[in-house]
Amino acid sequence: MELLDQKAKIIMEGCKERARDAGLSFTNDTLEYIVTNRDLLELTPKYMIPTLYDYWVHDLEVLKEKGRYELYPSNPYETVINTRPAISFYNDNNPDWMNVMIFYHVLAHIDFFQNNNFFRNTWDFDFTNQALSDKRLIARLRSEHGRWVDYVIEFSRGIDNLVGYTSDLLDTDHPNFTTMSQLDFYFDVFLQSIKKVHITEYLKDLEKYNEHIRLYKENSEQIFFSDIRTRYPEFNSLYAKHVRNHTASKPDLFQYILHNSPFLSVEKNRWMRSILEIVRKTSLFFQPQIRTKIMNEGWASYWHEKLFLQDDRIKGHEIDFAYTHSMVASLPRIGLNPYALGMRLFQYVEEQAQVGHYTKDFRKLTRYSDRAEFLDEAVCGNDFIFAIRKELCDTIFINKYIDQDFMSIHDLFVTGKRLNESKMVWEYYVKSRDAAQYREMIQAQLYHPPFITVVENDKNDSSLYLLHHFEKKPLVQEFIANTMLGIEFLWGGPVHLETNELVPPSKSPSNSYSRKETSSDRELNWKRVLYTMDNRKLTKRDL
Repeated sequence: MELLDQKAKIIMEGCKERARDAGLSFTNDTLEYIVTNRDLLELTPKYMIPTLYDYWVHDLEVLKEKGRYELYPSNPYETVINTRPAISFYNDNNPDWMNVMIFYHVLAHIDFFQNNNFFRNTWDFDFTNQALSDKRLIARLRSEHGRWVDYVIEFSRGIDNLVGYTSDLLDTDHPNFTTMSQLDFYFDVFLQSIKKVHITEYLKDLEKYNEHIRLYKENSEQIFFSDIRTRYPEFNSLYAKHVRNHTASKPDLFQYILHNSPFLSVEKNRWMRSILEIVRKTSLFFQPQIRTKIMNEGWASYWHEKLFLQDDRIKGHEIDFAYTHSMVASLPRIGLNPYALGMRLFQYVEEQAQVGHYTKDFRKLTRYSDRAEFLDEAVCGNDFIFAIRKELCDTIFINKYIDQDFMSIHDLFVTGKRLNESKMVWEYYVKSRDAAQYREMIQAQLYHPPFITVVENDKNDSSLYLLHHFEKKPLVQEFIANTMLGIEFLWGGPVHLETNELVPPSKSPSNSYSRKETSSDRELNWKRVLYTMDNRKLTKRDL
């Protein structure tokens, strides 16, 4: 692995100038490395972070990647990581014309990392240096505690699979819309639930507030509540308590064990907390990338196509570009290519915004002919997609902008699977062309960790009770035993897990597979079960 040579670095700097002129925004300092396929195989299990802590699973992943490469050799063109400065890796046999395309792709990724609000918690520090510090700490702990360090890492990563980190990814620069305003609190909670005033008194206060609006306009609420605080001195403290209760997020399972585990609070076990914090911190760093895969790759593909075709340095390589670009951004008939879907969705949104199809005036139209003739050029489509790039993640992007017109333009559909009994093979068929069902199909393939919360223990024993809020996605049964074993070890007492499991179908002929019916078409029945891990023994009972 070596730094980019001077000739390629000059090409990269030229790409930066053109990218900034097009509207992309990123820091000027970047690091580029030339790597071999062997380097890439060894870096991939560590998410391309060379300084990430060592873990035995990484070695297995390297062996797996080497075996896959021997069977299906291919050259990954680039990889970029969200650090300060941004670091990117390029295959050692990329020609110059290809590097121009790849540099644009990388710069769009960096623009996304440094401007999308889901990455806001990664903007202020260099993760590679943090990872190096964590790696050295784990190496020191291994020298002191031996194999127990790897057991704790294993148990911590098992917990990590159960945590979504949603509260940590919230953009705190925006107001918390889930918190009730003092006006709503006064009329909806304070008067009705706390004071329980008569309806006539309630209506008097309501009329008084309306009168303040007529008389004092902008200062009406301030004047109204100055009178309320005189009448009810306790109002301030009660409202402040309400705000605290509704804005403080509940700790996730990682945090709860870190702060409340009797086992980890023992002096000789406190070193384990450092490992839990490292695993949680590392996972949290990668969470934004997991939740913006389609947007991030689509944004990079959109810009590498747009900027590359305008670059005079690639004359004579248009056909080469078309071939390479089609391999990256082709839209499969079955399955999901995030590069292709994201790129086309950005292009579609830009075109629709350019003619005003996301304005209120357009949405008021109900006739197809009126919508087809509508044109409002007041909105700049380019500005519109930059705003999307800043604010959204994959879930919102897919739900909001994949519509029936997008489906028709790209001939998209939902696939179904059925058994051909004469040939005894599975067949794929077009199940639906409805946009809502297509969105559901894409959403089902996105990252969706289980929603598990800790139930406060009212039995005064040492057990930990976990509640799985079921969302029609069962836990993977083969992982339950080992994960609960790790939680029991780190908690220091019995662990209970309440979840849902599928009721096995009856073996009657009416429930057997038919040519027109698949398991996804049939109604599924679920039952509530309770797993208990106590003294390393797992039991299960129906609730």
